[in-house]
Amino acid sequence: MHNWSYNAAVMARYFDTQSKSLGNEFRDYIFQNQLEINPQNLRSYADKFAAEHKTSLPYIVDPSGKLAAEVNADRDLGKAIKLDHTPTVYIVSNRNPNKPYVEVKDNNQLYSTIDAMMKE
Repeated sequence: MHNWSYNAAVMARYFDTQSKSLGNEFRDYIFQNQLEINPQNLRSYADKFAAEHKTSLPYIVDPSGKLAAEVNADRDLGKAIKLDHTPTVYIVSNRNPNKPYVEVKDNNQLYSTIDAMMKE
């Protein structure tokens, strides 16, 4: 959804080539800073992360396009299984076995959704 997330995903794949744990740490770092990141400063955030982890990010991160192809494959899989967003909040209940959880897609609906599940 962010206009810089594709490039961040390619960078994460680059850090995966150093080690999977480094790639995962980069993803965590990006999520922690996502409110401040924009297309103009993404690279500086990535460079800062790399420096803090005693590595570097090459000027051209993916010259062969291999990492982008991996990101595209992930995106295509998401589309194939009709994934259109990242779930963040679930309300879980044992009152209705046919509907054990509900995803809250709009945080403004959180309390009304809780109330509705409690009524069931």
